[in-house]
Amino acid sequence: MFWQTLWPLVLGFALSGVVQAFVSRRTMRRAMGDHRPAAVARATGFGMVSSSCSYAASAMAKSMVAKGADFLAAMVFMFASTNLVIELGIVLVVLMGWQFAASEFVGGAIMIVLLVLVGGLFLTGRTVARAQSRLAEAEADAEHDHGHDHGPERHPGSGDEAGSEAPWRVQARDKGKWADAATYSIADLTMLRRELVIGYTVAGFLAVLVPTHVWNDVFLHGHGFWTSLENVVVGPFIAVISFVCSIGNVPLAAALWSGGISFGGVVSFIFADLITFPLLLVYRRYYGTRLTLRMLAVFWAVMSLAGLATEGIFRAAGLVPTNRSVRVADARFSWDYTTYLNIVFLVLFAVIYWAYRNRKRLGSGDEYARDPICGMQVRKAEAPATRMADGQRQYFCSDHCADRFTASRASAS
Repeated sequence: MFWQTLWPLVLGFALSGVVQAFVSRRTMRRAMGDHRPAAVARATGFGMVSSSCSYAASAMAKSMVAKGADFLAAMVFMFASTNLVIELGIVLVVLMGWQFAASEFVGGAIMIVLLVLVGGLFLTGRTVARAQSRLAEAEADAEHDHGHDHGPERHPGSGDEAGSEAPWRVQARDKGKWADAATYSIADLTMLRRELVIGYTVAGFLAVLVPTHVWNDVFLHGHGFWTSLENVVVGPFIAVISFVCSIGNVPLAAALWSGGISFGGVVSFIFADLITFPLLLVYRRYYGTRLTLRMLAVFWAVMSLAGLATEGIFRAAGLVPTNRSVRVADARFSWDYTTYLNIVFLVLFAVIYWAYRNRKRLGSGDEYARDPICGMQVRKAEAPATRMADGQRQYFCSDHCADRFTASRASAS
């Protein structure tokens, strides 16, 4: 499975790095002041060109809420960032088929509409206002504590967060921006390495060792609509307890499809990477227990409904695949088009890695830092969390990584 999806992974991370380097986060925040259709569309678009990591998406959404973005618009951004990104679609095409990639974009649009409609009833009011107020106060305190500890420098054409951005043509000629893109690509890959390893390994064992009758006991079969309904509800439950998020859940989805889960169940499972148990703990820290429980209920409902609606649409159009290969991927090496594409994209990866290693020589600015826990590239001025260590400020992609850093230093001492 990993060999079959190697070139799509490289391509996906490369494209993700490019769009992250060339799109301003300040522009994103300013565009999400409410959850009217225009703001929802902008939040969706910005999410599609952001990092696909679930932890990074949740931290970015939290930062947007703290800085005044509408809560529902921030949640839309988070949904789009993990379900409508380029790399996810590419991997789905190669590993599972174009129907599943198409279903992610069709179902993702349905899910976002449902999120705004259902969330408008249950994710508004005093509970959300209190959470947003606490986040804003914490953000203000953090800026007051270390607001003058760093002064990010800009390389030519990088775009000033406090003012207007350089034209696209100017930015495209800047080697430093391309070095930033390479660094984003390597940082995202480093950040997701654990999820990818777990996802491929667990999926391989599930596909080979779990008998078909076990899957038949988990997922209903032969009951028409009730089969589809049960599968789209159980799909997110498997995601909650699997602890695997982002692209790492695609190999698991392939194993589940081979085991007998319905088309809609696969869709809802992939959507549910935002309600894995570790992320629920993150939400609880950000927003409090009461709002987290509301988010879990709303997210689970809209993910299941979106999966059910997507299956209905694709079934009516005759697009639901009928082939459930017992072997999720070919276990033998062969010289085919995949092998040649992998060689080409490994060369591309070598170029990206070279640009990452030589980013200072290429003119990459000092406004970025590397999260010491997950490896993500973080813009210093917008880091969701920071910590002082040995007289130096460390920057983190989320409170999750910052807490792990503090805990590791405490245990070491």
